[in-house]
Amino acid sequence: MLEIDRLHVSIQSAQVLRGLSLSIGTGKMVGLIGRNGAGKTTTLRAIMGHLALSSGAITFEGHDLSRLPAHARAALGIGYMPEDRGLVPELSVEENILVPLWATGVTDTASRLAFVYQVLPELHEMRERRALLLSGGQQKLVALARALVVGTRLLLLDEPFEGVAPALSARLSEVIASLRGSDLSVLLAQSDLNHSRSLLDAEIMIERGAQRVT
Repeated sequence: MLEIDRLHVSIQSAQVLRGLSLSIGTGKMVGLIGRNGAGKTTTLRAIMGHLALSSGAITFEGHDLSRLPAHARAALGIGYMPEDRGLVPELSVEENILVPLWATGVTDTASRLAFVYQVLPELHEMRERRALLLSGGQQKLVALARALVVGTRLLLLDEPFEGVAPALSARLSEVIASLRGSDLSVLLAQSDLNHSRSLLDAEIMIERGAQRVT
């Protein structure tokens, strides 16, 4: 489904990714594991088109992503949950979930919302609450829902368990685990495997912007 081949990415004058290669099959959950600064977030942002490639290739279901504008990634069924959540504070929970659908011109919002609320019923109860009134853990759930509503083929999750209370961390794990057995693929970036080892089909260790050979 997703192929990254010898990816090089620089931010300003600093080279962050140095020949990273990885692949994810359909319906697989893969962990991208490395310490802070290893290049995990840069990898996800490069897939989403937020960062330009210096060299290398990213292919998603036959599409050369480097030839597509950033907004076209969501239209291909790629959902992204950034580490900082990236919610719009003044919008409601439901409005935040709908943002990527509005951006991509999806008209069938009702069925997408119904799926998200089926997976995360607690968000339906707080759908009219403004995002700024939520706890950090609740905001993580909304960010996951926003990725899910558009990520019908691939989910990119950046440190989903970071800074979350144990109960909400367990809930996030439960939700991610419930996605197994479908055609949805997941790339989960984490500093450690404390919360996700049982979820993953494969682990890719990244160090100084390249895959670490163990």
